[in-house]
Amino acid sequence: MDTLIIVAAVLISLAIGTFIGMAIRKKIAESKIESAEKESKRLVELAKIEAENLKKEEIIKAKEEIMVARADLDQEIKERRSEIQRQESRIIQKEENLEKRESNFDKKEREIEKEQEELKNKEQEIEELRQKEIQVLQDVAQLSQEEAKVQLLKVVEQEITAEKADLIRNLEQKAKEDSAKNAKEIVSYAIQKCAADHSAETTVSIVQLPSDDVKGRIIGREGRNIKALETLTGIDLIIDDTPEAVILSGFDPLRREVARIALEKLIDDGRIHPAKIEEMVEKAKEELSATIKEEGERASIESGVMGLNPELIKLLGKLKYRTSYGQNVLKHSIEVSNLARIMAEELGLDAKLARRAGLLHDIGKALDHDMEGTHVEIGVDILKKFKENPLVINAVEAHHGDVEPQTLEAVLVQAADAISASRPGARRETLEAYIKRLESLEAIADSFEGVDKSFAIQAGREVRIMVKPEKISDDQMTLLARDVSKRIEEEMDYPGQIKVNVIRETRAIDYAK
Repeated sequence: MDTLIIVAAVLISLAIGTFIGMAIRKKIAESKIESAEKESKRLVELAKIEAENLKKEEIIKAKEEIMVARADLDQEIKERRSEIQRQESRIIQKEENLEKRESNFDKKEREIEKEQEELKNKEQEIEELRQKEIQVLQDVAQLSQEEAKVQLLKVVEQEITAEKADLIRNLEQKAKEDSAKNAKEIVSYAIQKCAADHSAETTVSIVQLPSDDVKGRIIGREGRNIKALETLTGIDLIIDDTPEAVILSGFDPLRREVARIALEKLIDDGRIHPAKIEEMVEKAKEELSATIKEEGERASIESGVMGLNPELIKLLGKLKYRTSYGQNVLKHSIEVSNLARIMAEELGLDAKLARRAGLLHDIGKALDHDMEGTHVEIGVDILKKFKENPLVINAVEAHHGDVEPQTLEAVLVQAADAISASRPGARRETLEAYIKRLESLEAIADSFEGVDKSFAIQAGREVRIMVKPEKISDDQMTLLARDVSKRIEEEMDYPGQIKVNVIRETRAIDYAK
């Protein structure tokens, strides 16, 4: 029983303690909440006060900035207004100057018009006096002005025509009589006038392929093979839709030939890669050097020119890969050498000198792609370097008229160069240019009075003119041929020379009955 009482008392004590503790904690919590609310209200008030202060400060700053900006703007406006005023004053000054100049121009214009009027009056007076003088002269001569002019010109033309024809015949007869000495000079001079310049080059070569599949191998993976070949040779490879062909393009014919030989070797070998390309290019260079030497020796033997320096022989061999208007320069040099020799023998001159100068006359073209200057200047420097005969050097230097020829052999080289370059078939010429030249020849001949028909023949090397015998006399034929040739020289560009052949034919026809 006591135990129960004790337990009950303990439990009641615990309950009362718990209740009292809870009441105390609640009171403590309420006091903390109240103090926290007071603190928060105090902080809010402080924040409001601080915000109000910041707001006032910002407003003051903004007002100060506005004042500064307004002052700057006022200053800028003042400066612009002053600049505008200065410009207005300058414009007003210019307008005043222009008005003054305009008034001066108007004054001068009126003065010029007055002077022109006076000049017109004076011209009219002079013309009236001239007409009176002409009328007086016509009354005295009993001929009109036109009749007197026609009569005088007719008499003068007849006298001059006869005198000119007689003079030409006498000069030609005298030249024939002095044939021993003058024949050499006349022939050399006539042929010398045929000299012609040339400057075109062939810049592409074509390599045939066994099939179009090879094009891909030539290009290689990511273009490595074609880049290697172009880098090593300096030539552009054009691989397009052309069937079974590759085009090699480049200004240097020797590099182009190396590229052609190397590409053909690679195609034959079948293995195309950068290392093999480098090997084949070196072999192609060696093969080309051997070919150049062989071609130079062949040219020397074929033209009969002996004792040439080995370096000159190599340069001659290089001319095999040089062209001019499609004409191979090495073949052209051999042809010039033979032509010069033949003419020298016919004229009794030094044939050895002529053939040597003829073979070497274009030697500078072997290096004109690599050196500054014309092929004549380069050739002269090369020949001087190898101590060639001075007469040969002069012939080379004079073959395009850069200097005066010192010997007749030099003139023959000029003529042989022109003959080789201008003969039919020696060089490429477009059909349009060829036809236009023939038409121009016939048009010039037909433009002269008394011409019946004209024909351009011998591939444009001769124009044959048929004249009306009742209008052109024998004396006038000589003058007509001379006049036509002068017109052709003045109005046309052509290689070589053009023969003007005037024909006058009188027929007498009768019948036996």
